[in-house]
Amino acid sequence: MEVKIYRIEGYMLIAHDRLPTWQKFVKEIRALNEKHALERLYSILGGNHKVKRRQIKITSIREISPDEVTDPKILDLVKYTGFDRIE
Repeated sequence: MEVKIYRIEGYMLIAHDRLPTWQKFVKEIRALNEKHALERLYSILGGNHKVKRRQIKITSIREISPDEVTDPKILDLVKYTGFDRIE
């Protein structure tokens, strides 16, 4: 199987104070398919921000090419794994 890069956009409910607010996010994730990318996103947001799955609303998920990547960590992986040489 081939690893792909997905860009996931949506909103998460940040409720650390008395006024909970929906904050927009855009996350780029490497995964085998959309389902794995979503599971990884839930894991990252839950771990870093203590957000439950029901507090995350996905607006879009799409596969992107290595040229469209903006996340520096993903860019390094693309560069050093030869991902940019896929034909």
